[in-house]
Amino acid sequence: MRFDIFSLFPEVFGAYIETSILRRAIRSAALEVYLHDIRAWTTDRHHVCDDTPYGGGGGMVMKPEPVFTAVEDVLGAPPQCPLILMTPQGRLFTQKVAQELALLPRVAILCGRYEGIDERIREHLVTDEISIGDFVLTGGELPALSIMDAVIRNLPGVLGDPLGALQDSHASGLLEYPHYTKPAEYRGWTVPEILLSGDHARIERWRHEQALLRTAERRRDMLEDYPLNQQDQQFLALHQKTDEKSAGD
Repeated sequence: MRFDIFSLFPEVFGAYIETSILRRAIRSAALEVYLHDIRAWTTDRHHVCDDTPYGGGGGMVMKPEPVFTAVEDVLGAPPQCPLILMTPQGRLFTQKVAQELALLPRVAILCGRYEGIDERIREHLVTDEISIGDFVLTGGELPALSIMDAVIRNLPGVLGDPLGALQDSHASGLLEYPHYTKPAEYRGWTVPEILLSGDHARIERWRHEQALLRTAERRRDMLEDYPLNQQDQQFLALHQKTDEKSAGD
């Protein structure tokens, strides 16, 4: 899979893509990342990429000329792959979106800066708009890294465990179950006995039940879309009764 990142500050990406899973994915040829400095497509001596907004107001706005020229020079006109604008106005990024993007051979991301981008870029160049949450950052570089990281985890062979991405929180529709490692006892706190039993069927059921409980406690809204079977419903109902009884004691 290939990512083309268009940014005014491409140096932000260097350290992260040379670390951990992204580095491994690049070295195994599962991932290609091309960083494009939008300033390289300016024509003035100062490489100006922003200007004051028409109509007044504070802040600066990214100019259309260098963005259009950079994107069309790299991706073609019109772009030959999706061009995603990172913006708080975009659709919310989720694990499902990450899985959808992982099916594509090539994705481009445009990182906004300053007050925003010239609206003509949004109307005539961008093909998708994505937000990583209802908050505002200084630029689109950190959101772009978040998307890239989440997407490549779904590529075959990137994670050491071939089923690892499927067990992540949100991937199955539930939050992930709790994890434990050695030592079996620490400061008097012990690992649940079932995890030491070697009974893999019971362990899998316990993990599923713990995922149900954690989701019910922290993100009950997720259960509205999760296909609960009869056993799941009975387990949650029993747990709810136990909690209500404990609260009443």
